[in-house]
Amino acid sequence: MIIAANFKTNHTRESTANYLEALSLFLDAYPADCDIRAYPAASSLLKADLYPHVKLGAQNFYPALNGAYTGEIGAQHLNEFGIKTVLIGHSERRTILKETQDFIAKKYAFARSNGWEIIYCIGEPREVRESGSVMEYLWAEFEGIDINYEKLSVAYEPIWAIGTGVSAQIQEIAEVLDALKAKLKNIPLLYGGSVNTENLREILSLKSCGGALVGNAALDAANFCKLIQIAQNVRK
Repeated sequence: MIIAANFKTNHTRESTANYLEALSLFLDAYPADCDIRAYPAASSLLKADLYPHVKLGAQNFYPALNGAYTGEIGAQHLNEFGIKTVLIGHSERRTILKETQDFIAKKYAFARSNGWEIIYCIGEPREVRESGSVMEYLWAEFEGIDINYEKLSVAYEPIWAIGTGVSAQIQEIAEVLDALKAKLKNIPLLYGGSVNTENLREILSLKSCGGALVGNAALDAANFCKLIQIAQNVRK
């Protein structure tokens, strides 16, 4: 089971270090069988080997070792920190920063060529949910994506539930994860979208759910530790 914290554009380098120290102390005292990951902002990345209980990852990267890509970070920078896991396809990259499916597929292929663990994010806007064409929309987000990559996990995050405080209904989550599982087989499936300490247990109890990608509820280290404890109690 994967429990991952996405810091988005939150936490400084100092507060990220404090967070990871607190998380590491917790995991020293209460070892977790779960795969614990944290994705800090690019300016707050720290050496991954400083935190053996936590996999540190990157929220974003440009699909190149280095080069003339102003404002971007490449594999050279991630390698310096020992980063081996990345997020790709998050709806905020798709909608706010206008990443196309073609560009997302190029990022995916680059990450795969580097052997990185990938959490690939998919999700539908509210109008698609209301139209009843959710799965058609989600499958289109796999265009150009090699689903046979052995280091792939998929995070289902309905766009209308991200950061809104309103999670999808448990039956809605179950239906989508079951449909994904039927095709994606052994690929771990995560849920994200207003995950919190009140709903995580029920979400993780779904037969097709293999973890959670958490945003706001993971920004406080103590609260993230509570989420890990919940996950431990429902570990499959």
